Amino acid sequence: MVCALSHELNRQIGLLIHRSGKVEEIIVGDHTRLVIPQLTQIRTSGGRLRGLRLVHTHPGGEDITDDDLMDLLFLRLDMISVLKITDDGLPEKLYSAHLLPTAREGFSWTFLQPVHPAQQIESFEEIITALEEEFRRSRDSKIIDERVDRALLISVTTEPRHLAEASMSELSELARTDNVLVLEMIIQRRKKINPRYILGKGRLTDIMILALQYDANLLIFNQELNPSQIRSITDFTDLRVIDRTQLILDIFAHRARSREGKLQVEMAQLKYMLPRLSSRDDSLSRLTGGIGARGPGETKLEIDRRRINDRLARLGKELKSIGKERYRRRSQRRKKDLPVISLVGYTNAGKSTLLNTLTDSDILAEDKLFATLDPTSRRLRFPEDMEVIITDTVGFIHNLPEALLQAFKATLEELAEADLLVHVIDVSNPDHTYHIAVVESLLVELELSNIPCLKVYNKSDLLEYETEDVKVDDPDAVYISAIDKTTLDPFMVQAQKMMTKLIKPEAYGWR
Repeated sequence: MVCALSHELNRQIGLLIHRSGKVEEIIVGDHTRLVIPQLTQIRTSGGRLRGLRLVHTHPGGEDITDDDLMDLLFLRLDMISVLKITDDGLPEKLYSAHLLPTAREGFSWTFLQPVHPAQQIESFEEIITALEEEFRRSRDSKIIDERVDRALLISVTTEPRHLAEASMSELSELARTDNVLVLEMIIQRRKKINPRYILGKGRLTDIMILALQYDANLLIFNQELNPSQIRSITDFTDLRVIDRTQLILDIFAHRARSREGKLQVEMAQLKYMLPRLSSRDDSLSRLTGGIGARGPGETKLEIDRRRINDRLARLGKELKSIGKERYRRRSQRRKKDLPVISLVGYTNAGKSTLLNTLTDSDILAEDKLFATLDPTSRRLRFPEDMEVIITDTVGFIHNLPEALLQAFKATLEELAEADLLVHVIDVSNPDHTYHIAVVESLLVELELSNIPCLKVYNKSDLLEYETEDVKVDDPDAVYISAIDKTTLDPFMVQAQKMMTKLIKPEAYGWR
């Protein structure tokens, strides 16, 4: 019946069939092609393959096309089958193909023997069950929590390989912080970035095969993707696609604890989302009526944009109110005549651990990026009867999203009140020199470079060489291990010496 109807209409007709045998979608195309709709609303099998097969007609008598094979791969279909139609509208044979766990002779799919629809012997269910099992064995898959995202990390860059590898290592740490399981890291170096797909179509095909083999459900790009690139990539795959900025925003959303922190993160997320609202969804093209049904009214896309802008305005007012309260607290602090030391540094350099050790506090400190977002202040007494306020702030990172930098500017204003900045550096990190440059450039951007700064090289206990070898390049360097209080004496001496030079001791009642 389907063949007869397709012959009469001279159009391709497709059936998306669930493994249970239920027809999920009927698709009508034109004479040469079929456009498969978004499949997000269709329940899946829970395995590597989607749990759907596509059976469609070819009224022109063509073989399985390259477009058919791309749909098979990128939509993770169980199988794709083509019914060729004879001149009198009857089915000639059924031609089928399915994916392979490992490539054979350079191809990631194989073709089954053509068979008349009425003479099929092989069980589709048995074929797919065996195929899923082969996929599971192909990479010695471990039993993992299905609730945890499983990601492939992708970097498309023009940078030298050593810089690309260092950046990918940091992206892997960001993923770990966000409780994402990293399955594989893929680096593609190009002379020029593809403006549409960011990477080549062939490389994207290889990545989709890896995603099938590893059972990945998420692609994380190390570069920030523009809305057009996200749409182009998701047009080829049903996997979720995010970029480095979205990953950092998600970490901040999970880590924010204070009211101010949550508002700042929400504002950053909305600013990031606003230009990426897409009219891809059909519902966005439907018009809502205006007053008295006059005029076309607003599209859903316009309504969403207006709501986001309204929400951003409200968040701005709330943050301004909180900023005034923060300024009032700072004014009270100044009245108490206590100078301020602020800890700055690359994320996971050990700032919170140092604050805990110095002040016997129990602020959250983990070996993860952005473990601390909300600023924390404690009193610190130096050996020679000198008391100061020491403040911990959010860590910096390479390419800190502009939306986050703007949202957290109110919090970072705390740094402007500091009499001394203490730049905490993870000296055990091979890229610590680069991290220093990143922090210093951000301090310049925040107009804080005029405040005196003491560099403190942390985690010296993890060094494989003597600290004296480095002091040649930085004679004023202070080396400590924040987890070992006995190593902090040089820091206390140097910090007190600098504070004494910067301020008038008699103004604070010091000797």
